[in-house]
Amino acid sequence: MQTSLLKKYCDARLPWYTIYPAARDFSAMVGPETCATWLSRLLPDEPVSLYIHVPFCRSICWYCGFPTSLARSKRPLRNYLAAVRDEIGLAAEQVPNGLPVNDVHFGGGTPTTISPYDFLALMELLRHRFQFSKTATIAIEIDPRGLTAEMVETLQAAGVSRASIGVQSFDPVVQRSVNRVQSEELTASVVDSLRQHGIRRINFDLLFGLPHQTVRSCVDSARTVLAMRPDRLAVFGYAHVPSYMKRQRRIDETALPDNIARAEQAVAIADTLVSAGYHQIGLDHFALPGDELALAQKAGRLRRNSLGYSADTCKTVIGLGPSAIGRLHDGYVQNEMSTTSYHEHIRAGRLATSKGYCLSAEDRLRAAIIERLMCDLQADIPAICAAHGFDPAPLLASAGRLGMLADDGIVDIEEGFVRVKQEHRFVIRAVAAAFDTCLDHIPIT
Repeated sequence: MQTSLLKKYCDARLPWYTIYPAARDFSAMVGPETCATWLSRLLPDEPVSLYIHVPFCRSICWYCGFPTSLARSKRPLRNYLAAVRDEIGLAAEQVPNGLPVNDVHFGGGTPTTISPYDFLALMELLRHRFQFSKTATIAIEIDPRGLTAEMVETLQAAGVSRASIGVQSFDPVVQRSVNRVQSEELTASVVDSLRQHGIRRINFDLLFGLPHQTVRSCVDSARTVLAMRPDRLAVFGYAHVPSYMKRQRRIDETALPDNIARAEQAVAIADTLVSAGYHQIGLDHFALPGDELALAQKAGRLRRNSLGYSADTCKTVIGLGPSAIGRLHDGYVQNEMSTTSYHEHIRAGRLATSKGYCLSAEDRLRAAIIERLMCDLQADIPAICAAHGFDPAPLLASAGRLGMLADDGIVDIEEGFVRVKQEHRFVIRAVAAAFDTCLDHIPIT
């Protein structure tokens, strides 16, 4: 991709469009009472997904942009578990009895900081308060450093079927620069152990744009990962926001690659994975041909949620734990980020919602367009508008950035059908931004 186009369209301030509108547009006008009302409106026979956020780690990675803290003792974890169990009860009281669940995801942080006994107890409670389908997917994020054999056995007993393993980079220099030293041997042994215990659906996370990273080190890490043959990979660009995440201030900014180098790293990783037989999914995911993501992409039913790309067809996500985001029919809700504030809400017997967004009909339309662009790199604007009861002409006319994107050769537009050229997929967020009315204050020049 041309250097001039990268400089023009690679804007770090643009949302990742996992959801629309983005969380930064949420308002405190949506609180616990609103969330309770929205939960009560869920249909009794419509399957939902559950997301449980565990905000603790045994070691803090300096690149991490998620709200987490060190589990220095058992007390914070005990307090968290008591609160999240109460929150599960509060949420279950609002929704229809026996609400069906198709998908459960434990994210973090590091969910495996929970003890094996407590994890089994938490799963038992979830199964008691909701009606799990026989084919429900239970997924968990894992830091291999500190994962015990007992915990692996527990995950198997709890019915976990997918594990997402943080890798980021196998370059020792890069690892030390971000406080995450993790050997290839350790990672491979954890993968082998999970597979031996029936957890065969394995995801890996890689990062580019980290300090001291080069194209060579990115490719070497990708090749090391390929030897373990995960089902899918998420390859994210490191977002350096030290003003927001204080831990990132420990990273040497002078060692960070610029946008041109970042793009070269992303392309090199993508080429390496695609050459090994993986399908590129949207912006930043890769999957083997038989994986659910690849099948969903082929069938045109790939989705976006707050975790990235998903084959989960549930329209509703109930978020539990500090900072968790939920997606309900009426809009989005997010829990208190501070564990202290989160505990205060739960102890008072109310949901921990701190902010959210009430979706309008136009929001739903724009969200649908943005989701198709992010998932398929194309969107049939007239067809989507017709499905939502809107005239496409005013919408296309208001998307002023589209003309500039077309003039620069980023997109092709024919009778309202917008298609992003494959060689420009890395600036897909700039295309999605053309339909984002919340971004008028972020000009592209």
